[in-house]
Amino acid sequence: MEQSKQLIGIKEYVAIALLMIGTKLTDDTPSIIFENVKNAGWMTPIINGLIAIIPIYFLMKVVTNYKSKNLAEVTDHLFGKFFSFLILLLLLAVGLSAVIIDTAIYTDIIGTMYFSKTPTIIIYGILMFVCAYGASRGFEQIGSVAWIVFPYLQGSLLLALILTIGQGNTAFLFPLFGPGTWEVVKESSLKLSIYADFLYLFLFYPYIKNSKVFKKGTWLSFILIVINMSISMACYVFLFDYQSIMQLNYPYHEVIRTITFGFMINMEALFLPFWLIASFVRFSIYLYVIAILFGHLFKIKHFEYLIPSLATSIVFLGMIPESPTFAIFNLRENLILIVSPLFFFLPCLMWLVAKLKGEYKNANKKKVG
Repeated sequence: MEQSKQLIGIKEYVAIALLMIGTKLTDDTPSIIFENVKNAGWMTPIINGLIAIIPIYFLMKVVTNYKSKNLAEVTDHLFGKFFSFLILLLLLAVGLSAVIIDTAIYTDIIGTMYFSKTPTIIIYGILMFVCAYGASRGFEQIGSVAWIVFPYLQGSLLLALILTIGQGNTAFLFPLFGPGTWEVVKESSLKLSIYADFLYLFLFYPYIKNSKVFKKGTWLSFILIVINMSISMACYVFLFDYQSIMQLNYPYHEVIRTITFGFMINMEALFLPFWLIASFVRFSIYLYVIAILFGHLFKIKHFEYLIPSLATSIVFLGMIPESPTFAIFNLRENLILIVSPLFFFLPCLMWLVAKLKGEYKNANKKKVG
């Protein structure tokens, strides 16, 4: 794998993680979550977060045991060439599917809610062109841009939430456990993959300054994401009630079109640019992840050169569904259910194999020596 010339610090890393995962608040993820847990949907990120601590902890123990290996290289070391190839190919297929589905969703959001007269292929093409350009600039450049725009994005989200709380109804949150405690816990555990992107963040381990920065950044971003997602989804309930949310494909965009601030009634004009910037950064990161995996699997040293071709392929594949609003929603819901057990069990398996092979004992001997 071709290494970046520079390493990034905790600020850039946290910004990347938050933009990569936290922006799921603005697509159809909330609608998928609220579908089965009703008004208790805001508790799902918290319950999921508690469960997700387990795979993230095991993954942290395994990957940080090696000084300069990323997730793909550690997988090679633990499972051997054949089984490692199958595992990484599965991760590539899942990641590529997620990018295709998510970019199709974001294209649908832009086309149906903001630029309804613009052809879909034009919107999709511009989105992926900007993201491919950002990804091809390198990981350190992505980190720098993510950190520069992050405060503004977080500030715009905070403003939207404050306005939502002021214009909503807290009574919509009750009963707290909606259809029942067990039902909420069960359905939440099935949606664990909303945090599965943390698995792919471990591909960036060699790009971070040191293991302490990586550990602190991972856990800090994880906590912030859980808080952001839980509060934001509670605010959706404040404003719409869960019955209305279940009818909305993209609650965040309905929120910014509904809230007002004094004489300002077209608030989406204020929030849309920030959301677009976050989307560009998010998919730039995704493209870089796919390029790393593809390059590692097929021994392509300068994997950055793959990014334009990958972006073009994603556009054509994402254009296949004829009714993206409904077809993509179902595909994404199924993908979430499929990826959840992968995200939970793969890190546990990696930790177990490393334990059986005595990797931790060898690491301790090296430290003593």
